Amino acid sequence: MPGPYIRAAWSAARRCLPSSKTNPKYYNSIFGRTGSSSWFTRRGFSAAAPAIDHPDSVVDPAKIRNVAVIAHVDHGKTTLMDRLLRQCGADVPHERALDSINLERERGITIASKVTSISWNGNELNMVDTPGHADFGGEVERVVGMVEGAVLVVDAGEGPLAQTKFVVAKALKYGIRPVLMLNKVDRPSVSEDRCGEVESMVFDLFANLGASEEQLEFPILYASAKEGWASTTFTKDPPTEHRNMSALLDAILSHVPPPRADLEEPFKMMVSMMERDFYLGRILTGRITSGIVRIGDKVHGLRKTDSGSEKFEEGRVVKLMKKKGTSTALIDCAGAGDIISLAGLSNPSIGHTVSSLEVTTALPAIELDPPTISMTFSVNDSSLGGRDGSQLTGAKIGERLRAEAETNLAINVVPVPGTDSFEVQGRGEMQLGILIENMRREGFELSVSPPKVMYKTEDGQKLEPLEEVIIEVNEEHVGLVMEALSNRRGELIDMGPCAGAEGRTRMTLTCPSRGLVGYRSVFNADTHGTGFMHRAFLTYAKYRGPLGNVRKGVLVSMGSGTITAYSLMGLEARGILFVSPGMEAYDGMIIGENSRDSDLDVNPVRAKELSNMRSAGKDENVRLAPPRQVTPKTVRLRKKCLDVNKRKSIRRFNKE
Repeated sequence: MPGPYIRAAWSAARRCLPSSKTNPKYYNSIFGRTGSSSWFTRRGFSAAAPAIDHPDSVVDPAKIRNVAVIAHVDHGKTTLMDRLLRQCGADVPHERALDSINLERERGITIASKVTSISWNGNELNMVDTPGHADFGGEVERVVGMVEGAVLVVDAGEGPLAQTKFVVAKALKYGIRPVLMLNKVDRPSVSEDRCGEVESMVFDLFANLGASEEQLEFPILYASAKEGWASTTFTKDPPTEHRNMSALLDAILSHVPPPRADLEEPFKMMVSMMERDFYLGRILTGRITSGIVRIGDKVHGLRKTDSGSEKFEEGRVVKLMKKKGTSTALIDCAGAGDIISLAGLSNPSIGHTVSSLEVTTALPAIELDPPTISMTFSVNDSSLGGRDGSQLTGAKIGERLRAEAETNLAINVVPVPGTDSFEVQGRGEMQLGILIENMRREGFELSVSPPKVMYKTEDGQKLEPLEEVIIEVNEEHVGLVMEALSNRRGELIDMGPCAGAEGRTRMTLTCPSRGLVGYRSVFNADTHGTGFMHRAFLTYAKYRGPLGNVRKGVLVSMGSGTITAYSLMGLEARGILFVSPGMEAYDGMIIGENSRDSDLDVNPVRAKELSNMRSAGKDENVRLAPPRQVTPKTVRLRKKCLDVNKRKSIRRFNKE
């Protein structure tokens, strides 16, 4: 029998191998603690820095600064992070290095918050890059609890805008001490007087938001993140020896306090970010509130309940990681005040507490603003369903949406009873649009309803979400924009010329969220692409009544088959077409926008009857516009009820 001989050979080989207890170096080589060839690196993480030489050493909390970089969209946050990384010696392979998601690089915006650390004058600076768009405000809300300070980046030419107010309000609420950096001062239109005006506007904004005296005593720096320098005094061309970010880094060290941390207390950490890895499972990121954590420590997960705190999982820490520059370093231990990532638990998610076993009380949960808009995601049940995608069923769609809700607390997923549909609640059109685009790229086919706002009822009164809208347009377009927004129940608050831009007007309005749905494309057309519109959630207020005449009807197909040029030739006069000859259509599919307010049922698949005297002729060119039913290859618009006769019955019933 070969079995005994094999076991004997295996036992002899094990006795010849060095023990992991007697030879730590061998143990480290097995588990990838040293060198760049570890399996952790091959899993797609950045090249890991060498592990800490002394496993029992932790960073002194007095030498830690946790700082968030907050700003309005396109005011220069991510460019600033690139310059800070280069200043501190990190390898930055390309511009906007922290924007690692494909959609971030394609759209040029930051969608998710990222954490990295840099070293400066013997101190550890944990920097958090946050999104500037209000739709991704949940990313800001969940990370501001990790930091004690914030660098507020404001465009010196534009000044604080609607989303600046949003992110500043979140920062001040948590007692964060800000550092004001006026960016893009190298522009010709920016003068010292203009910078003084922007400083006054920022101070007034802080005061109106209830900032404390300490928060109002913020340092001011003048910078050009694009050119890579910052200064404590206004200048457009600093000396060569000062063309760096030293002034900003020194201001952070002197103005932002170190974290309040006690290394002697039991280990506790609030989970603020979560990733998934094929081998490690969930990677949980957060700031350590107290204590020290080491690899191999027993920990458990806690969550807040109505009756107190509940323990829901116990395990061991198998990996500790820390972002350093653009790479990920494996570490052996970490102490209070530091921001780290750990693996070993499979159930905790954002908002939960990870702690040592003796801790029984969860940390306070993260507070988020309520969602203001919702869409219904369901199975694609059209006659063309199932042709393009690989993820087709309601169960797959629900599983993907629940996974999204775990990593993005600003999204709520509510199953619709009795159907395979899910109501997805979020902050805005862009946030839900990003989710739809990600699912499309992953092979999902689904039907998505139009966005609808979420109302509230308090004391018997109907409330709706209002948004603050800041618009900058040429003077000749002011009338068109004002007329369109008045039909959408917008109310003007302020109006005046733009500083440093002759012939431009800036308007500040409040408008219901339902009135702004779909308005951006109309705005771009009215202003010929020269206008800027910024919006952010303001509050819930009394319902302002029905909207004016803001939407047109649609052209709805009442036939199935291949669209012909012959039929489209007669439909072009009816409105703007979304389809072209050769595309497939089905009963209930929207093929265009009607020039009138009502819907019109049409037959786009009607073919030309041929005879001895009539020929097929040439195909006609038609104009295309973006549609909206999602498959991995195609986006289409359709009616909820596909049958034309049922739609007529529903309209007749509604009239009665």
